[in-house]
Amino acid sequence: MSDIENVKKLREATGAGFKDCNLAIKESGGDIDKAIEILRIKGISKASKKMSRDAKEGVVAVSGNEIKTSVIEVNCETDFVAKNEDFTNFVKELSDLNNEKNSNLDDLKSSKMKNGETVESNVVSLIAKIGEKITIGKAKTIENNGTVNNHYLHTVVKDNISKLAVIVSLETKDDSDIVKNFGKQLSMHIAASNPLALSPDLIDQSVIDKEQELVTEELKNSGKPDDIAKKISLGKMNKFKEENSLLSQAWVMEPKKKVEDIVKELSIADLKIKEFYRIKIGE
Repeated sequence: MSDIENVKKLREATGAGFKDCNLAIKESGGDIDKAIEILRIKGISKASKKMSRDAKEGVVAVSGNEIKTSVIEVNCETDFVAKNEDFTNFVKELSDLNNEKNSNLDDLKSSKMKNGETVESNVVSLIAKIGEKITIGKAKTIENNGTVNNHYLHTVVKDNISKLAVIVSLETKDDSDIVKNFGKQLSMHIAASNPLALSPDLIDQSVIDKEQELVTEELKNSGKPDDIAKKISLGKMNKFKEENSLLSQAWVMEPKKKVEDIVKELSIADLKIKEFYRIKIGE
């Protein structure tokens, strides 16, 4: 096989540029496997330099079924790459693997993909091929006994890949269309309203403390008497908790009612919102 044919074959196998493939073929003495190793080593070097850059774009992908559902975030530097076929194909396979690994990122990164290489190795190869920093971000698997999961994708890029994803776990034995429809609507509500927790008592204390600091600072120079300032502060904090707790949020499809009111109106005795997860690229 001629050097030109070897270069062509190497390019097809690795996606690397003509110049890099030509040099690797010469360095390996025409050995394709050795040339692939040479490019990988060089790719690792190139990838290392790119890892200091920001990767704030990307996609999220959802895999699984209504019993067990997983979501994973994969970041890159530009929206152009987020729509690249090599990138989206990698994310789709990674998403299915993530569901198998229950969103354990350590297990995931060391797992083998269809090409026989680990996830980490494939990330490095993709960085070398595409030329941007690529990182695996957050991941979450939701699987609860006696529940049914629903999910919603917003700004879909391709198939199960989007810019924003929501998973909702509903606890009930009722498998009617009413429950399924509510699950879809609730997922859309969460996408739009971005609640921090299911109820006020479940909001992270550090978030509460930070908000309290901001409210206190805001009222410090207001000139209001201390007792009035305290009442205003209490009111602001109660409103913050109400607006950021799913059950007490105004239902996006009927704002005069709260989410908990909608749940009651469904009149399904065992229906409970067990868990939810929302993830959006750039947030």
